Formats: sequence, structure tokens, C-alpha cells
Amino acid sequence: MIIVMEEGASKEQVEHVLEHTIGLGFQPHPIYGEERVVIGAIGSDRGKSKLESLAVQPGVEAVTPILKPYKLVSRELKDAPSVVDVDGVEIGGKTFAMMAGPCSVEGREQIMSCAEAVKKEGGQFLRGGAFKPRTSPYAFQGMAEEGLQLMKEAKDRFGLRIVTEVMTVRDIELIARYADMFQIGARNMANFSLLKEIGQAGLPVLLKRGMSATMEEWLMSAEYIASEGNNRVVLCERGIRTFETYTRNTLDLSVIPAMRERTHLPIIIDPSHGTGVRAYVPSMAAAAVAAGANGLMIEIHQNPEVAFSDGAQSLEFPAYSEMMDTVRQYLEVAGKSL
Repeated sequence: MIIVMEEGASKEQVEHVLEHTIGLGFQPHPIYGEERVVIGAIGSDRGKSKLESLAVQPGVEAVTPILKPYKLVSRELKDAPSVVDVDGVEIGGKTFAMMAGPCSVEGREQIMSCAEAVKKEGGQFLRGGAFKPRTSPYAFQGMAEEGLQLMKEAKDRFGLRIVTEVMTVRDIELIARYADMFQIGARNMANFSLLKEIGQAGLPVLLKRGMSATMEEWLMSAEYIASEGNNRVVLCERGIRTFETYTRNTLDLSVIPAMRERTHLPIIIDPSHGTGVRAYVPSMAAAAVAAGANGLMIEIHQNPEVAFSDGAQSLEFPAYSEMMDTVRQYLEVAGKSL
């Protein structure tokens, strides 16, 4: 249910409604806007009739049901687009988030050169995997904590934020010591026990879409995180699996306007995984900006031919620089900036 407070409702009236909501067995999630407070009350459908009685409380304007199965991330609860703060860098609004780096951290020279390229082109985030989910158990699985330490070194040197993937609950505490933003990969989008723990961990979350997930399933995964008290979630479209074989995945840019209608969460696009072909990445990056994305995640490598993973979709630094020239032109038209 959504409890809409009257414009100018007092702090005491809001606190009274929050206490009453808890007393009825619901978990309140207040959103403090410039003009009024809106409270999302999450709990069992069986208690909805009790919540409706709050409509007569002083300071309450209306009590209405949330129709979508995803409550906290729905536009019904919060109509204004959210801006997610990641250690002082905003994702959403007029700020365009640029995340780039290698698929996996392979060594100091590699990650430092990638971080330098990201910083040079105005990016704010260094991406890179310290723990890598691989189809084959014999493939490179990442450098673990050593990889995190190298990313932290690159962060301190170049002033970037770190976004890296969390694969298991047991790694959350370790990764939180180094990273600024957790990434939930496509394979773990429906790992609900992991999502619940991530929701309690405190850092912002980049939630990638599962390769076969519908938009509603994706939003329900975001709801798992938000229901644990963390609404700093950024969605990432990284392509879905279809019958097409000419690309690694099918990049679904239609999610941008579709999600705009359904959720207040920011959404970024990963054209590297979305296509799996480096030659297609620049044009899809430009298309994502034109479609209204809040950011991009790009894989880069100083020598993709020898990359430990995903070399075929990684841009070399000159190609990345050329792509960023185009992206900046599109951003100017869109009224956004890095």
C-alpha cells in the first residue's frame, strides 16, 4: 500500500503513521520528497484492510494499493527517477555514468593501464572481475583478494570508483572492504538468498539482467534487494539469449523506455556482453545514449588477443577513445555530461 501524506504534514504526524504501520505488521519505507512524504507499506495482503484505516489519521491524504508485484522499485511508489550516489558519484539525472575496464583483473600492469584509459576519457568507474563465473570449471576464475587489492590501488591512483562482481554470500564482507559498488551478474540475478544478503550489506548495487529473464523478473530481483533496506539499485541490461547466432546475446535497448514506465531505478547498458563483438560495441553504445540510458559499462583491454576472458568483445584503448568521442557528442544532444 502507498500512504500519501498531505503537503505540509508535520514530523509528528509522519512519525505517528510510521509507528501505526509497524504496529499493523507492515514494514514502512518512507520517501521524503520536497513537497510531501510518501510511505510504502510492505507486508501481507491479508492486512491491507487494516492499513486503509490510516486514511483517517491526521496528515494523511490517501491510502492506495500498489498494483505491481514489485512495490518499492515501482513508479507507483516513487514517480520521480532515482539518483543513486556511489561514494560521491551520481548515477541518474543529468550525470552519465561511465564504467569501463577489463573483464577480469589479470595483473598490476593490466589494471593500471585500463584505469588510466578510463580516467583519461572521463570515466568515473573502474570495472573488473576479481571473482569470475566461468562456464568451464577449468577456465581462469579470477585473482580473488589480490585482484581486489590491485583494483583498490588503481582506484587510489586515478580517483575512480570500483564496481566488481559478488558471486557468493561468503565473499560479501571481503569485497565490501575494497569496492564502492557490488555487481550482481546475470547468472546470479535469481539467486535470492544472495540478493537478500546484498540488500543488507550497505553498498550500492549494479543488478544485471539474467540472460533469459523477463523485465518483471528482473524488477522482482531488484525488489529483493530493496526489501532488505537498500534502494540504491542500478539496473544493467547486458543482452538476452535468443535464437540469433551472429551475436553473443541480443542487446535489448527497448528496456530503456519500457523500464522508464515501470521503475524509478536508473538503468545502464552493457553493449560488450550485449553483442559479444567488439566491432558492434561503439554503435550500440551510441544507441544506448540516444535511447536515454543513464550510463554505459564497457570492456576494454590493452591487448584483447591475450586477454584471459572476453577478449573478443573488449575494445583496445584507441577504439575506446574513439567511441568516447562519439558518446560525448550524443551526451551533449541529450543534455547530459560525464
